[in-house]
Amino acid sequence: MKNNRLFGIIYLLLSNDTITAKYLADYFEVSVRTIYRDIETLSSLNIPIYASKGKNGGIGLLENYKLDKTLLTEEEQKEILFSLQSIDKLNINDNNLFEKMKSIFSSKEDDWFEVDFNIWDESDTHKINFETIKQSILKCLIIEFNYSNTYGETMHRVVEPIKLHFKYNAWYLHAFDLNKKDFRVFKLTRIKNIKLTDKHFERKEIPEYPEEIIPPKIAKVILEVDASATYRVYDEFKESEITKLDNGNFKVEMSLPENEWLYGYILSFGHHAKVISPIHIKEIITNELQESLNKYQ
Repeated sequence: MKNNRLFGIIYLLLSNDTITAKYLADYFEVSVRTIYRDIETLSSLNIPIYASKGKNGGIGLLENYKLDKTLLTEEEQKEILFSLQSIDKLNINDNNLFEKMKSIFSSKEDDWFEVDFNIWDESDTHKINFETIKQSILKCLIIEFNYSNTYGETMHRVVEPIKLHFKYNAWYLHAFDLNKKDFRVFKLTRIKNIKLTDKHFERKEIPEYPEEIIPPKIAKVILEVDASATYRVYDEFKESEITKLDNGNFKVEMSLPENEWLYGYILSFGHHAKVISPIHIKEIITNELQESLNKYQ
């Protein structure tokens, strides 16, 4: 109840220059003394709140903290709620931001949409890593961890975390590596023994890639995928990339950066897919399969 009241006080102050303690006390049906205790709590949380005496005095927020709710149209409010609801599962600590914002906007929309990115059990260390990284980003605190790269090498890293990024069913951390003196991307599942330090840093902006960087080579790959893998065809490819063949199989034409990920992706189909072209990728996949067979001989 107290947390909801604190959030409500902030919202009221965002829409008004100043409000008297008595008004807030009447509004929330508590004593004036309770309101002043709430103000002290908000101040301790670094909310720029102040109280002034006199005829025109009252409780307010510093000017640079202002935000007028009326700037948001009803459609924009719905878009905000939609976004918050879609990432509600990311809020590992039970802050329930979506419900609070829904209350502020006086929305009575039914919960019709849900996205669940959470694939970890409560005891899973990856979930602990996620929460630690989230806190380090919000509080601008340096973190340390051991990281295993794609070659199996493990190194100790000290970084300034900038952003968590979800792509291709995996979480990544964008950070500034203090040892490399450069920006790096780390896959969360490869992060071990993470430690949140008490060292603060000034947040850096992730730079745009310069134009002179050579773009990745894009390969146009044609696969024949067995009918038994129909679920993957329609789940993973665009309709414009799919052609149904007379034998019941599918011809799939895709354009992707040519790298180890692409080879591994094709191999993930096992015997359910065959590379038609280009020839050099067909040869690479053939060699990969042959090397795998050699390990069992």
